[in-house]
Amino acid sequence: MADHPAPLQEAIARVGSASELARRLGLTPAAVLQWDKVPATRVLAVEQVTGVSRHSLRPDVFGPIPEAAE
Repeated sequence: MADHPAPLQEAIARVGSASELARRLGLTPAAVLQWDKVPATRVLAVEQVTGVSRHSLRPDVFGPIPEAAE
C-alpha cells in the first residue's frame, strides 16, 4: 500500500468530497467518480481548485515534479 494517497484522491480530499470537486469544476459528481486519473483536459482546473500540482496529477503529460531550486 502506498504511503500517500493517489493524486486524484488527494485532490478530492483537499476540497472535501468528489461532489465538491465536481461542483467547483462545473461537472457532475458522477463524471468525477468515473475518473481513474484526471483527464489531461481537466488537470489545470483541478490544480487551480485543489492545489495538487499538474505534475502529481498527470506526470505522464506534464513530467515529474520539478526539483526545488536551491
